[in-house]
Amino acid sequence: MTTVEPKTAEGGHEVLRISTAGSVDDGKSTLIGRLLFDSKAIPDDQYEAILRVSDGEDINLALLTDGLRAEREQQITIDVAYRYFSTAKRRFIIADTPGHAQYTRNMVTGASTADLALILVDARKGLLNQSRRHAVIAALLRVPRVVVAVNKMDLVGFEESVFRQIESEFRTFLAGMSDQTVDFVPISALQGDNVVERSRNMPWYGGPAILEYLETVPLEADPSHGLFRLPVQCVIRPDQNFRGFAGRITGGEISVGAEVKVARNGLRSRVRSVETADGSLTSARVGDSVILTLEDEIDVSRGDTLVRVEHSIDSTQAFEATICWMGEQPLKLDRPYIVAHSTREAAGQVRAIDYRLDIETLERVGAETLELNEIGRVAITTSRPLFLDTYQDNRATGGFILIDPAVNVPVAAGMITRTQVDVDAGLRESVVQKGLIVGLEGSVSIAVELEAHLREAGYRTVRLGADLFDGSGLDFETEVWNVAQVLSRQGAIVIVLAKGGDVQIILTDDALPEDELGTLYARSGDVDGADLAHRLEPYLVGTG
Repeated sequence: MTTVEPKTAEGGHEVLRISTAGSVDDGKSTLIGRLLFDSKAIPDDQYEAILRVSDGEDINLALLTDGLRAEREQQITIDVAYRYFSTAKRRFIIADTPGHAQYTRNMVTGASTADLALILVDARKGLLNQSRRHAVIAALLRVPRVVVAVNKMDLVGFEESVFRQIESEFRTFLAGMSDQTVDFVPISALQGDNVVERSRNMPWYGGPAILEYLETVPLEADPSHGLFRLPVQCVIRPDQNFRGFAGRITGGEISVGAEVKVARNGLRSRVRSVETADGSLTSARVGDSVILTLEDEIDVSRGDTLVRVEHSIDSTQAFEATICWMGEQPLKLDRPYIVAHSTREAAGQVRAIDYRLDIETLERVGAETLELNEIGRVAITTSRPLFLDTYQDNRATGGFILIDPAVNVPVAAGMITRTQVDVDAGLRESVVQKGLIVGLEGSVSIAVELEAHLREAGYRTVRLGADLFDGSGLDFETEVWNVAQVLSRQGAIVIVLAKGGDVQIILTDDALPEDELGTLYARSGDVDGADLAHRLEPYLVGTG
């Protein structure tokens, strides 16, 4: 990897994003507490609160990070706790992630944006499965650098042989898995050895203390600094004179006057202005949240991706990925899931599991499902094209989430490994294509827009209007539903438009709870076809 220009924040300091990992009781929270305490990065009121809780005894440094009541009660970290501190050389954002295997999903969350993974190992226990799991996840998430802190060296007499044995086992385990840079530091977080200051108890160690390491470690090049990507989160149109496209730049940079295109339809324009909450800019780069205005009134909607005309992006309905399964229920092949990618969602199915990764041996094992916290390589198809990169090229547009539409919760985090996969066209078309009836009242134009957006999304639709029944002898109110039900049983999404009234959405899927239908009714008074298509997406997935 190559060194990249420093990532800077306010004040001009470099920013280093760190995720911590390790098994329960390895001392993650104590290490972070020691870093904050010894570097004097603790607010006075928090320091005094900790002293009161400690009640005259030795200060419990873990209390500085175990901010959740439940964590304190259970004496474990159950969620990602973010901490911010700075020194004269750098600013740091630390994601303190859980140690329990059941919360591995949170470790994935914390590591997904990290520049460095800090993995703790208890010197008394050596390399445990959870340490291996975290190392594998850090490698899969392409965290550029890993530092292994062998903690509790005070409990093994500061013996160099213990440290070297763990270092050797870890290096053997990681060999060939990735091109990450891995370093090892022996520490005692409780006593402060090699945390902020170098330890006199381990003269055999000639490397830096943890803080010195974090302050001086070179930042690696981020591939997302290359190709420009702006997933559009929303269209801003406060009046007829302004139309902007808001989102966070996930790759490259953009300047006023640059020519861009919409990945979905290829329409082109030039950037008229780059707006931010702090005013207009002449240019912006990856990580910036902006509103772009264009010189032309081209078709751009929420969920689209803007790219520079010279920066292509793959469009695909079939790709391969490595996923970490986070669902309580096992992965089911051919079950409908929502693929949430950038600002776009699509119905999707896992068509095949190439293999499951054995965390202990790194062996690729054949599998028919994935259980909680298991990692595997899978093939996925979607109902409509997604515009994406491999995770190797861009950690934002190369990553995605699988959502279970039945309970509307994330069940897997995925890293795309291959963007173009040949599959039978029938497989793509079969994704979630089970019939559904969507009833609308009051607006022909919205019904037409809704149908257009659903078709663009890959669904087969039929639109029935009350005017089609005029003179037919059929009674619209009583007969149309019979026709719609016949068509829906044949796999169509039937949009039924009645005359008059306000815009309303009527879903006929018996599986939907009544309160969901009520929510749709209540919120459908000021929408357009694109909004309706977006709101309907989860229900369409659930009908497969």
